[in-house]
Amino acid sequence: MIKVGIVGGTGYTGVELLRLLAQHPAVEVEAITSRSEAGVRVSDMYPNLRGHYDALAFSEPDTRRLGACDAVFFATPHGVAHTLAGELLAQGTRVIDLSADFRLRDADEWATWYGQSHGAPELLEHAVYGLPELHREAIREARLIAVPGCYPTAVQLGLMPLLETGLIDAGHLIADCKSGVTGAGRGAKVPSLLAEASESMKAYGAGGHRHLPEIRQGLADAAGGQVGLTFVPHLTPMIRGIHATLYGRLTVEPGDLQALFERRFADEPFVDVMPTGSHPETRSVKGVNVCRLAVHRPGDGDTVVVLSVIDNLVKGASGQAIQNLNLMFGFDENAGLAAPALMP
Repeated sequence: MIKVGIVGGTGYTGVELLRLLAQHPAVEVEAITSRSEAGVRVSDMYPNLRGHYDALAFSEPDTRRLGACDAVFFATPHGVAHTLAGELLAQGTRVIDLSADFRLRDADEWATWYGQSHGAPELLEHAVYGLPELHREAIREARLIAVPGCYPTAVQLGLMPLLETGLIDAGHLIADCKSGVTGAGRGAKVPSLLAEASESMKAYGAGGHRHLPEIRQGLADAAGGQVGLTFVPHLTPMIRGIHATLYGRLTVEPGDLQALFERRFADEPFVDVMPTGSHPETRSVKGVNVCRLAVHRPGDGDTVVVLSVIDNLVKGASGQAIQNLNLMFGFDENAGLAAPALMP
């Protein structure tokens, strides 16, 4: 049994961590922090957790208490982990950061996209990008994990087999992606109000989105060189889910694309390659740490279309964070993550 702490427990990813960890056989949540809700019991704020965390209350961040944990999750806005991660690592605690603070390897590029100087550039060389399907062995030994973003997870998993085998033009990739409103966080924002987001769909960040450099960095790792990517996210009137429609231009005759995808992910517990001709739905991954993929070649032409769906709060955030925890501590990779999706 290990003890974990959660910094920033009142947002959607924080409560999703609690929900998933409640069924983890080898983890006990020792501390959960919130400056604004210190003293409030978790089960009072989140009645769905009654009977699981009745004695646990939010507290002010205390690095000594957090440092006594085996691992600490950061479910916080960008910039927060910069200020605390180094001190926790120095105390021997492993850090799993769900924010964007350590995803980009270049501190200057991070500053460009996030509008402030990087607060802990000295830690970047120690951070491992936590996409298990690409960096599983490095994750096992890591002390600092940068959990991938939701859009980057869906896009990278969908394009990975094609880039690794050099079948598509890496310089001209397109990712047309849709997200539910929880991707914007739990804070009160006018665009996320029911009357604003319901019965409507819109693109945003078409000229440049913060996830773009992260996606490019990960795809370059898969391709073994630089890539060119057009990435356009959209807000859709649903609570959870990411749907990524991905396009690549074939440069050689690819053979059996279905078999390629099935081979690449045959040993991956959280990637499901669906049968030929499938069109995966976001509701099929609601509440679970699974990416469902389908690959198409319309008209046997030179374009490959990959459909990739995940739950943005699970495989796109908290579930993937726990998958990393399991690898880091030698647990079964499925621990706490084996429940089926919610339907309807």
